Amino acid sequence: MGNGQRVLTSSRPSRGSLKVACTATLEPNTKTGATPTSGLKHLSEEARVRATDKKASKFEKVKVEKCGSTMWSEVPELAKLLREGTTKWEDLNLDDVDIRMKFAGLFHRGKRTPQRFMMRLKLPNGEINAAQLRYAASIISKYGEDGCADITTRANLQLRGVKLDDADGIIEGLIQHDMGSFQSGMDSVRNLTGSPIAGLDPHELFDTRPVLREMNKVLFNGGRGNEEFANLPRKINVCISPTRDDFPHTQINDLGFEAVRDPASGQLLFNVVVGGYFSIKRNIMSVPLGVAVTEDQLIPFTLALLRVFRDHGPRGDRQKTRLIWLIEQLGFEAFSNLVAETMGPGTQLAPAVHVAYDEPWERRDLLGVHAQKQQGLNWVGVSVPSGRLQAEDLEEFARVAEQYGDGTARLTPEENILFVNVPDASLPAMLAEPIFAKFKVNPGNLERGLVSCTGSQFCGFGLIETKQRAMAVVSKLEASLHLPRPVRIHWTGCPNSCGQAQVADIGLMGGPAKLDGKAVEGVKIFLGGKIGENPELAAEIEAGVPCHEDYLLPKLQQLLVEHFGATPLEAAA
Repeated sequence: MGNGQRVLTSSRPSRGSLKVACTATLEPNTKTGATPTSGLKHLSEEARVRATDKKASKFEKVKVEKCGSTMWSEVPELAKLLREGTTKWEDLNLDDVDIRMKFAGLFHRGKRTPQRFMMRLKLPNGEINAAQLRYAASIISKYGEDGCADITTRANLQLRGVKLDDADGIIEGLIQHDMGSFQSGMDSVRNLTGSPIAGLDPHELFDTRPVLREMNKVLFNGGRGNEEFANLPRKINVCISPTRDDFPHTQINDLGFEAVRDPASGQLLFNVVVGGYFSIKRNIMSVPLGVAVTEDQLIPFTLALLRVFRDHGPRGDRQKTRLIWLIEQLGFEAFSNLVAETMGPGTQLAPAVHVAYDEPWERRDLLGVHAQKQQGLNWVGVSVPSGRLQAEDLEEFARVAEQYGDGTARLTPEENILFVNVPDASLPAMLAEPIFAKFKVNPGNLERGLVSCTGSQFCGFGLIETKQRAMAVVSKLEASLHLPRPVRIHWTGCPNSCGQAQVADIGLMGGPAKLDGKAVEGVKIFLGGKIGENPELAAEIEAGVPCHEDYLLPKLQQLLVEHFGATPLEAAA
């Protein structure tokens, strides 16, 4: 086809032989010499060399052939063609379905739910309002048992059961509701996180919401996608922490900003930490970059860092392409100098600020009723076990937010929800709502710390079922033990550790096990993770433990007794 029209085709064998002409016309990119649809067009010469090298990963080859950003226009067109019957599912290009559509926030779950997608949203700082909750409910309600939603460890929502036929209407509806899904997957910046109680917290140094909203607009073009940052070497997680609690977990983000008050000048600055991430081959906490930025530099620094990562980052082995690998290759000082240079001529970055505190800070629990800094108002933190929600739950949350608060809520990295700006006088009626029999305001000391990834129910990487098992195990443990304090148990279905097992008090990671000589679902057990001030990663203490309750429950009971002061309920009584 001529005139610059795109054709949905690929060298990778497809189910059929689809050659669907898309209506969008793109001008050739004469600046880079790349084709209009290639992922090379926004890359530097160095990055193009890396992306086309024979050692480049298969994902780089897919992006070179056609950038994932092409899905932003092609997905709506494909949805229309599928509804009309002009195109059949079997005709779709495999690289588009399994890889490139992730750039539009659509994750095909062919191994578990063929022809259904998980759709990941963008909710900066975990903010969500009643209209957005209702819209999310309307999306999943049409998909029966396959339709549900999960709160994620990036204070975000994932919607399950989505059909590609419906994607165009859903995408436009998301944008109309000030949300989006583009660039929520693959090699882009993931959901931006801050404090779940930003603007409410009497201890915060900084309200993270305005800058994260603006950063979200700049990076993702109001939900319609920004090609400049659509082809990074790998995903990157960014967060801002305004208190010593470190609610967004800067220690496991690629880029974290930690708010501090300079003891000498009183100026608000943000120490920069970099490199935290989990993977199959490497688990590392973030490390100080040695510089601090001002509030006005938060967005320019982030944009410059992303450009440096895009143009200089490695594009070979996918296990060695996260941000820290580039920083270690260049050296910390050289990397920070390159970011400053990219910010613009004459840019000066302050040295990191050290603050000596007189007393240690205990990380606060956000669940329950808490007074805000606004007199007479409260936030109410509610447990959502394993983060799993149905359409009717989202509808009820929307009603509660409107009836008792200001119509807004906050999602948390612990997969829970906070209702905010609730007047003192409204608390008794709110707490008596039937929905809080299912989702507890004051759950037990294990439920309140429960986190779980998707697991094998929907995720093809999951080696074990996690969410239902996590809730069942916690229920039985709480029925048999008295816990003097909260204990955080995290479940993750595979070594990618989306459930963040390494930061938990007790982490459970899916893996192989044998029972009576037969392969069964099992876990590795991690112990001793710490979050907040002075964080530590948990250590693996045992592997190959069968998930069967006869084997796993006694081990967990023993750990809770020996390390967390648990006592059998009979003895406690």
